[in-house]
Amino acid sequence: MPGGRRVAAVTDAHFDVAAGECLALVGESGCGKSVLVSALLGLLPANAQAAGEARLGDLDLLAADERTLARTVRGRRIGLIPQSPAAHLTPVRTIRSQLEETVAQLTGVRGRAALSSAAEEAAGRAAFPADHLDRHPHELSGGLAQRAATALALVGDAPLLLADEPTTGLDRDLVDHTVDELRRPVDTAGRALLVITHDLAAAERIADRVAVMYAGRIVELTDAQAFFGTPGPRHPYSRGLLRALPDRAFTPIPGMPPELGNLPDGCAFAARCDRAADTCAIRPPMTATVACHHPYVPEDSHA
Repeated sequence: MPGGRRVAAVTDAHFDVAAGECLALVGESGCGKSVLVSALLGLLPANAQAAGEARLGDLDLLAADERTLARTVRGRRIGLIPQSPAAHLTPVRTIRSQLEETVAQLTGVRGRAALSSAAEEAAGRAAFPADHLDRHPHELSGGLAQRAATALALVGDAPLLLADEPTTGLDRDLVDHTVDELRRPVDTAGRALLVITHDLAAAERIADRVAVMYAGRIVELTDAQAFFGTPGPRHPYSRGLLRALPDRAFTPIPGMPPELGNLPDGCAFAARCDRAADTCAIRPPMTATVACHHPYVPEDSHA
């Protein structure tokens, strides 16, 4: 950062995503979710550094060079639905031409008629209307741009799909359609899906497991059915996220997240937590499924 200041956007992120599984990564804006995905694909800005390992089969993504990522990973082994789809679409080309090019590069389909048909089929998977295929990105609404980006990401049938806020700008019916379409290759072809979302209803519909991030750290990683049902999440922050939903208590979490450049030495959530105690001055390690000194247990899961 300017002045030589350093910010740890993501720290100690330990997780895996198996074939045939969907992991939902949730948390407030600015907690590091999108930075984590960008690191996996080598899309961090030039002033960023990543350490550790991120293994896709026998390939360490963090150690791979740009040529490897560009030619063998992006689109082929990992598909990406970006957080800001309008910024990732080529502004001077129609959606049809971008889909046809992607189909040709990733599937080997050739011939004008075959490419046109394949592009229309790809658009249909993402509920992108065929009569908008010959429009340019600036002629699309935010929701249509989102669907175009989803269609492009699904073309290569990559074994791992990273979906960063894939339901932004969509109404409820299209949210359900989109998450069902993202889930389909997980169930039918054993592909893996890592989805980042603020939409906990979408996460409940699609996820097998849920990872909760707060202030750059994963604070809970657990089974989705237990997270959304009984006994519920164990971390106080996770429970606060659920209580903030309109169809639940609709109670906001008090306070604001800390700045990533000025994190406390102990638990980053302590200042907002009604269970905080003196022990929270020490950063809690991740044990089993939760990083908290005072997690909820099944006996008090109704709290």
